[in-house]
Amino acid sequence: MSNNMKSVYGKAKDSYALKIKLKSTILFLWFLFLTIICLLPIYILVINATRSHQAISTGISFVPSTYLKSNLDKVLNEPAFKFAFNIFHGYKNSLFITCCSTFLTVFFSALTAYGIHVYDFKLKEVSYTVILLVMMVPMQVTAAGFVKFMADLKLTNTYWPLIIPSVAAPAVVYFMRSYMKSSFPLDIVEAARIDGCSEFRTFLSIAVPMMKPAIAVQAIFAFIASWNNFYNANMILINVPLKKKTLPMMVASLQSSDKFSDYGTIYLAIALSIIPIIIAYVALSRFIIAGVALGGVKE
Repeated sequence: MSNNMKSVYGKAKDSYALKIKLKSTILFLWFLFLTIICLLPIYILVINATRSHQAISTGISFVPSTYLKSNLDKVLNEPAFKFAFNIFHGYKNSLFITCCSTFLTVFFSALTAYGIHVYDFKLKEVSYTVILLVMMVPMQVTAAGFVKFMADLKLTNTYWPLIIPSVAAPAVVYFMRSYMKSSFPLDIVEAARIDGCSEFRTFLSIAVPMMKPAIAVQAIFAFIASWNNFYNANMILINVPLKKKTLPMMVASLQSSDKFSDYGTIYLAIALSIIPIIIAYVALSRFIIAGVALGGVKE
């Protein structure tokens, strides 16, 4: 190879490496910017939870203050505050509803997606189309009829209307089936049948472990949606005492009431209400990362 050809080859290689580095730097800065935008409101929320009402009224601060203990004492012990907000009852009620709802959403959606993907039947595509059509109907359209139906069944002021409908989650079914079409081979089901494995055990022992990344993603979304569900809870839990209200209902009552003007205490109450969401994400995110890593080396 002549010196001229080596020089041209070296320049092309250096130019390509420079383009890759430039592209990587731009992507890094862009995602860093998006991360800051997403985390900044949460950071300000936490900072304001440590500040006094007077300090918050003066403007934004990025430095923690020393009023966290004082605000926490007000949240837990102040009589006027406890009349509308009780963190322990809120955690208990919201966790019960959210955990049950998340389990039903993820399990039955995965089971439905498995049935549509694995089995061949006449109305297979029609049933999947109906699921997609239901997914496009806004919840507000059926809200009035749903509340009336629950009233006829005498289920208002109970948690069941907030839990049982989670069995039907069209958007989760759509995601699960899309994941299975790309990552779940049907040959493994045939092999399990040959070995004498029952259909339901095949789903539990083979399909569920293989669907862990998709289940983890949808579990996070379902947990957040159920935990923040104020709309349905406010329609169903019409006339219940404080100890039966969900945490979003308690936070909404604080924000809308004229009796509570201590912003530091209100910010702390809101900060306490998002702790389970953070814990759920941290607990399930490792499955998402493991799934992405597995997919990156799959042949």
